[in-house]
Amino acid sequence: MMRIQLGCELTYDFRQDTPMIALLNVHYSLVSMLEVPDRLMTSPSVPIESYRDGFGNWCSRLTAPAGRFSIGANGVIHSDGLPDQVDLSAAQHRVEDLSSDTLVYLLGSRYCETDRLSEEAWRLFAGTPPGAARVQAICDYVHRHVTFGYEHSSPTRTAVETYAERRGVCRDFTHLAITFCRCMNIPARYCTGYVSDIGLPPPYEPMDFAAWMEVFLDGGWRTFDPRNNSPRIGRVLIARGRDAADVPLTHTFGPNDLAGFRVWIDEAPQA
Repeated sequence: MMRIQLGCELTYDFRQDTPMIALLNVHYSLVSMLEVPDRLMTSPSVPIESYRDGFGNWCSRLTAPAGRFSIGANGVIHSDGLPDQVDLSAAQHRVEDLSSDTLVYLLGSRYCETDRLSEEAWRLFAGTPPGAARVQAICDYVHRHVTFGYEHSSPTRTAVETYAERRGVCRDFTHLAITFCRCMNIPARYCTGYVSDIGLPPPYEPMDFAAWMEVFLDGGWRTFDPRNNSPRIGRVLIARGRDAADVPLTHTFGPNDLAGFRVWIDEAPQA
């Protein structure tokens, strides 16, 4: 069993008291794996109200005071220390056999314009074997087609724009792969969380939150990561939704400036 320390700190400058929603805690399905709970902390301290959103994600609601404000979490979680499990034999369901709760993940959404990429998806992937092999072919294509770079980050870039511009960050890779999967009748949902560099050789880039996708195959949701396109150790989910619009790490209801941003996820010594 591996111990992993993870956390984040986001610092803002607010011009006025500003309500905000934060999705920064480890997903409720992983709470039993937490050795040290990643409780949300703020400076200065403010009251926090928690609730579940329509996707089951754990959200925190608060009002940040005017001036410098920091919010973050720090915890220790247990992991089996194994990389993502990939089963390329997982079968694809016919649409008529899918459970009703998966159907929303076949539809277009804010950043995933299935109507505009359907014809292209069928042109590119109709000849691939259905199921996990087709999803992997989509990930391989997106991984090759899109150039990664933090300088390419844009909060408004959609899957169609990523396909045309051939550049982006992990959320753009994920949106494009999700869109292609949905066009090929494979339910796909957006995930955000931590992805570690554990097991990889240096040098390491500064840590950031990551995006990947889960697709519904063979009766269950399975992890695919078009940005990294390889199994990783220490993938820790925070939230799931249709796309990034459903799971912003923070949503602020007023103007602000991001003054600081730190994310960490590292293997911790055995207790």
